[in-house]
Amino acid sequence: MSAIDLWSNRAAVASISPSLILKAIEVHFTPEQEAQLAQVAAKAGTDAKRLVKDAALRRLEQDARFRAAVREGIAQADRGEFIEEEEMDARLEQMLRS
Repeated sequence: MSAIDLWSNRAAVASISPSLILKAIEVHFTPEQEAQLAQVAAKAGTDAKRLVKDAALRRLEQDARFRAAVREGIAQADRGEFIEEEEMDARLEQMLRS
């Protein structure tokens, strides 16, 4: 099935992994940023392309975890599972002292 056939068949497109459809993304850096990426990558024992890809994937994972935590917090609040402001203040104070 060609790419044109896929785009005309939305059901087929919906069943395909996005990574199979999206071949490449271009990201443009300044020469200074490229040099910095190359330096960090060399220190990490990898190349700049892998460094950027790994960083983007970590960011996506962090975003997914954050969004899941927010959804869980909203669900807990909807169930009435929350603490009063005074208790939260005490917990924060204790965390800051640790």
